[in-house]
Amino acid sequence: MATSSDDIKKITNRKFKDGDNEHYAWNRWVFKGDESYRCPTYVHRTPPCQGSCPSGHDIRGWLDIVRGIEKPAEGMDWKEYAFRRNTEANPFPSIMGRVCPAPCEDGCNRNKVEEHVGINSVEQFIGDNALAAGYQFEAGPDTGKKVAIIGGGPAGLAAAYQLRRRGHGATIFESKPGLGGMMRYGIPGYRTPRNVLDGEIQRILDLGVEVHTNTKVGVDISMEDIEKEFDAVLFAIGAWSGRALPIPGGDKATNCITGVAFLEAFNQGRLKHVTGKVVVVGGGDTSIDVASVARRLGHIDVVSEKDRPEHVIINQTAHDVVESAARQGADVLLMSRAPIEKMNAAKHEIDDALREGVEIRGRLNPVEVILGEDGRAKALRVQELQEDGKTPVEGSEFDIECDLIVAAIGQGGDLTGMETFGNQRGLIDADKHYQVPGKEGYFVCGDIVRPHLLTTAIGQASIAVDSIDGYLQQKDLGKRPKVDVHHFNLLEKLRETHLEPAPFQLEAKDSVYKKETDLGARGTSEAKFAVHNYEDRSQSEIIPADELFLGHFPFTPRNRRQHVEVSAENVLGNFEERLVALDEEKTVAEAKRCMSCGMCFECDNCVVFCPQEAVKKTPKAEATMGRYVYTDYSRCIGCHICADVCPTGYIEMGLGAWAN
Repeated sequence: MATSSDDIKKITNRKFKDGDNEHYAWNRWVFKGDESYRCPTYVHRTPPCQGSCPSGHDIRGWLDIVRGIEKPAEGMDWKEYAFRRNTEANPFPSIMGRVCPAPCEDGCNRNKVEEHVGINSVEQFIGDNALAAGYQFEAGPDTGKKVAIIGGGPAGLAAAYQLRRRGHGATIFESKPGLGGMMRYGIPGYRTPRNVLDGEIQRILDLGVEVHTNTKVGVDISMEDIEKEFDAVLFAIGAWSGRALPIPGGDKATNCITGVAFLEAFNQGRLKHVTGKVVVVGGGDTSIDVASVARRLGHIDVVSEKDRPEHVIINQTAHDVVESAARQGADVLLMSRAPIEKMNAAKHEIDDALREGVEIRGRLNPVEVILGEDGRAKALRVQELQEDGKTPVEGSEFDIECDLIVAAIGQGGDLTGMETFGNQRGLIDADKHYQVPGKEGYFVCGDIVRPHLLTTAIGQASIAVDSIDGYLQQKDLGKRPKVDVHHFNLLEKLRETHLEPAPFQLEAKDSVYKKETDLGARGTSEAKFAVHNYEDRSQSEIIPADELFLGHFPFTPRNRRQHVEVSAENVLGNFEERLVALDEEKTVAEAKRCMSCGMCFECDNCVVFCPQEAVKKTPKAEATMGRYVYTDYSRCIGCHICADVCPTGYIEMGLGAWAN
């Protein structure tokens, strides 16, 4: 914190002066307790919602825009401004607002009051409104550099978006007929509506992204040709090779398939029904999707061998629509090694599956696929596990008769033609900058690094593009921030509102600084070339709930999206979207539940409770986000009341100018 020059010589961090070696009377201590050498400093920290978000959203930022605290740039309404801030990190607000399991909500400090903010529901409104309004992205000035992106899923598309914003050319090579990756071929359309997905992808392509679909790098075009044409290469090929059950018979039965293959066949429109009992082995979101899709597809009595699901999936054929008309409810069991309450899948997805008629059993371990005379699996032998989900229960083995076994237990990548880049796990290694170690000019992101969430792939793409940009400019990449997310930038905000600091000028005469310049050179509180009384710790600190004044926040129930519940009785053929977006009024109301952790939200507590009238509102013509109040240090006695009553933890007592 800066101070005036007259006070510089008086500053000391010593509580006692020389000779102060006697205790004061207790009543004197009480009266001395209302003053200190510390005065308010305004400290920006990262909120835990953002720190928990794998794509590094400035969540607090766009919530503050929606609620009306942060004002839009000139000529822009709040809806577009919120969209611009939201998509700095993630170009898919409509899709992610629907399907992201929202680790941000788990981290939300509002959980200490009553319940987290419905971040996903606000994001869905922002995204849906953007599509309806036709908002577009803008590409940066052309740099003449070209980057090849191998894979057109969420990671590859997000990378193309970030590259074009920087002005670099982006060319996507996608092996499948359409773009979207897991968003299109891995997640069913009732969770990622295809019109929404197509709209958000097209907005990225409109930036000038070149696309080659049905083109598999390493097969249809060689890595050597890619290297010759492009300045850098980014692998974003996803993990499309599902892992087979590692048990006897698991690799022999034709009707023992992977969850990835099952969902891809369904999303391509080829798989229209199942036959007999379906057993899904897993416990994560993919296994829930498989089980829920199987319930919606229903089963038919087998008419011919070619109509069995495994042949449609493996042989890339398609079911006859006429045959599908005779389908009926499917018998689906999802089994997991973990207890149901500890399964990796989102709780609401588990609840939906149970309501839709999926049988879910925890603490079961598959031990063998029992083959029939025809070589197909006729049953899955399992054993019960103890509470730890690891230790078998002696003598607990039994067989589950079934017609289809779907393993959703992990994924790897298809590195045909790119084998030299893979590791022993069928994935590609990455360093902290998402460079491929030992391969200059090659970068990687997404599930091919480690299969995880869509938002994780998108966040990795953003970091990878930062690294590609540095590589293309031949810059030292240095270290990534400790809190590696998209941060609110006060200096940019000041520039946007035409309140940027004055240019720094240092004048000298006969090697002796002029008095006014001397004061400026030492960074006094009068100097106009610096942002005073503000410390940005957002790249190194996440603010916990115990640094907030939680007593400021009254109990305020969530504004929940309507969740269309599908029952076992009406699940068959029901592929309608389950989430109904909030309207504008409820979206704003939900955003207002945000506690703006680590950033001022203009509550006036510090102004109202300051006994010295030292904390004052910044004049309207000079105020903006993060600059709502200032401290008159000639009046401040360091009583720390302002810090105590600050709901967001934005005020911290720092070394000040007051002294005896």
